[in-house]
Amino acid sequence: MNARHRVTIPVPIDPSGSRGPTKRQAASDDWRRTSRGFYVPSHVEPSPLQRVAEVAVLLRSDRIAVTGWAALAWRGDPWASGRRADGSLTPVDLTSTHALLKPQPAFRLSQERADPREFEVVDGLRVTTAPAAVCFAVRHATSLDAAVEVLDMAYLADLVTPEEVGEWARAHPWQRRRPRVAAALELADENAWSPQEVHLRLAWLRATGRRPLTNRPVFDSSGRHVATPDLLDPVTGVAGEYDGDVHLTRAGRRRDLGREQALRAVGLEPFTVVAGDLRDGRFEERLRVAEGRAARVASADRRWTVEPPDWWVPTFTVADRRALSPHERRIWLRRG
Repeated sequence: MNARHRVTIPVPIDPSGSRGPTKRQAASDDWRRTSRGFYVPSHVEPSPLQRVAEVAVLLRSDRIAVTGWAALAWRGDPWASGRRADGSLTPVDLTSTHALLKPQPAFRLSQERADPREFEVVDGLRVTTAPAAVCFAVRHATSLDAAVEVLDMAYLADLVTPEEVGEWARAHPWQRRRPRVAAALELADENAWSPQEVHLRLAWLRATGRRPLTNRPVFDSSGRHVATPDLLDPVTGVAGEYDGDVHLTRAGRRRDLGREQALRAVGLEPFTVVAGDLRDGRFEERLRVAEGRAARVASADRRWTVEPPDWWVPTFTVADRRALSPHERRIWLRRG
């Protein structure tokens, strides 16, 4: 496995203690059992990638591959955490052409028959293609909103395009829960930057019937970049920001106040959402208040546009970002 994943490969019991723990050592607090017969030092944290690696040592057959959230994490999606909304862990998803594997708590073997042509070896691990992994995760998500989050974060990691996902779904009409993929594609967005933004956007759509723009740069009448709000309704001139923990620092709050001032200076009306607001109804209240203030802004004071100047390089889609050179990515994909 590639060193970039920084995982610890589980080892079996070794009577000599040179390549693995002895039976007595394995029973101590110094080692953690990952599966039947395999161990890692107890200080090794079960991160998403580590959990994938701990299952990978069990895959002796080329007829089995990792899929779903685990394959996405291995391919570089940092938001594929393998956790449910309540924080509990989900098993590593596996798919097989017809091989059998004795059940263990660490993994979940799908009963769906896999196509071996969709298996690829990525950094030493056999995984399904990115579209197959995304569609598996979307189809098995706990809700439509959770499915949209999966898709948006796969877009953020530039692992798939909407066209690639749609093509895979059309080529596999027999797959269970396939309508979930179509529904998620309809609601997903290629330019969301965090799961919190995804759920804020979906709540906004349900509350107003309008779909806000995601992370769309705002410019003044001279073409100067003003700010890039999390969400923007170009019809009402309301900008929504989700404030996570990073915004609680003094420096973070100073930046936020500067952004709010800059947006108001060109005639936009920003409002802020924090954790919990989407659950207790405060989001809708803040949105209505912001829309009321925005409606009172005179037309002459609306000196903003989302049309970028000629020198601006758009990065709104996966295709846009894939086309960037490494140097351009460093310049244009700085988010914050």
